Amino acid sequence: MSRKVNWPLTILLIIFSLFILFPLYLTVVTALKTPEEMGQSLLALPESFHWQNFKEAIRLTNFFHAFRNSALVTVFTVAFTLLTNSMVAYAIARNMHRKFFKMLYYYFVSAMFVPFPIIMLPVVKETSFLGLNNMAGLIFLYIVYGLAFNIFIYVGYIRSIPYSLEEAAYVDGASTWKVFWKVIFPLLAPINATVGILTCLWAWNDFLLPLVILNNRDSMTLPLVQYVFQSQFTTNYNLAFASYLMALSPMIIVYLFAQKWIISGVTRGAVK
Repeated sequence: MSRKVNWPLTILLIIFSLFILFPLYLTVVTALKTPEEMGQSLLALPESFHWQNFKEAIRLTNFFHAFRNSALVTVFTVAFTLLTNSMVAYAIARNMHRKFFKMLYYYFVSAMFVPFPIIMLPVVKETSFLGLNNMAGLIFLYIVYGLAFNIFIYVGYIRSIPYSLEEAAYVDGASTWKVFWKVIFPLLAPINATVGILTCLWAWNDFLLPLVILNNRDSMTLPLVQYVFQSQFTTNYNLAFASYLMALSPMIIVYLFAQKWIISGVTRGAVK
């Protein structure tokens, strides 16, 4: 028995898919064109693939060095964010009946309403004074600034986990530390997948925080070095889009792999 196709919903999905795929199409064709072909037609396919754009973009940006910097910042940020933020959220979630932890929770959540430009100048001065205007300081700031949103979603999820699971572990002689790592942390797979991929995209694509924190060209990340294609009067779109496409590719791969973990994590969370 065949199912009836929901054509209005199908057409709507196709339209939204085109909105997503069209900018990607422009990025690819622009990266493979010459400036002359760009002037003739923006949407047309290139007459021949101009791979020299990628080679020149790699040379101008010292791409692989910047790629390594971005990868180090992103990997360490995601790893320490998942470890530290989940522990802080667990301590708050299981002690919300106490005034101190309840106030601490609202303190963290209120930070979501503070725009970064308001605190940007004090942060720059403080990181410079403490010697944190480098990659290590950048990673630390990503972890701290992610606390507000991550605490908000972690606490809500942890409070949905039955406390009876922890009580059973305590009866067996487990410490609080062991309960968290053996019982709670494995159950956080769905929310860890969400926090991980959001943090990964943020740390990889962010421009403003590295711009104001990093003062050494050798430690610059990909979004910073790509600024070399823009001058006061012109922008080399062919080389810029070639560089953007290379920087975009790792995040597409991360999403394709992370999608499986998110779906399986949500499934485990649903039957928990």
